[in-house]
Amino acid sequence: MSENEQKLENILRNSPAIWEILEKASSLGLSNWYLSAGCIAQTVWNDKQGHEPHYGIRDYDLVYYDASDTSYEGEDVYIQMGAKLFAHLPAPVEIRNQARVHLWFEKRFGKKIAPYTSSEEAIGSWATTVTSVGVRREKGETKIFAPNGLGDLLNMTVRPNKKIVTKDSRDVYLGSVKRWRGLWPNVNILPWK
Repeated sequence: MSENEQKLENILRNSPAIWEILEKASSLGLSNWYLSAGCIAQTVWNDKQGHEPHYGIRDYDLVYYDASDTSYEGEDVYIQMGAKLFAHLPAPVEIRNQARVHLWFEKRFGKKIAPYTSSEEAIGSWATTVTSVGVRREKGETKIFAPNGLGDLLNMTVRPNKKIVTKDSRDVYLGSVKRWRGLWPNVNILPWK
């Protein structure tokens, strides 16, 4: 584990909700899963700004990849299991199959995308470098996927990730950073260019 990965793991261990999800998610039987997106970044910001670990976190994104069942019904089995397992946490755990994203992406964002081939490919395409980080626990070890590295995350720098740009990408980015700036004023937010 690199120094930055160790720093991130130490921060995540200080969040009871995050650590519980990381410890229990494997019991759901999800394939190629990660806890990812805003909850990871916001936990780091909370640690660095002295907030409670769950401050400002609206949900915990638990993603997995199963191309053998891209039905909503198949995904919903895990959603319901996760809802029971994590019902007591301070925010909902949202479980989503990344093999299904191409089925709804165009309707939501106005752009057709090819099916993802893994959770890692999906995470690498998310709107900011700080949210493009996935973490999981396997056999007592923390595994971190960070295609853009951990520098922006640990330095509290928000930068657009333009791997997938839609007609609404700029607006989605600006909407997110407006909320983030209000809750975490010390975060360095780079402009959309």
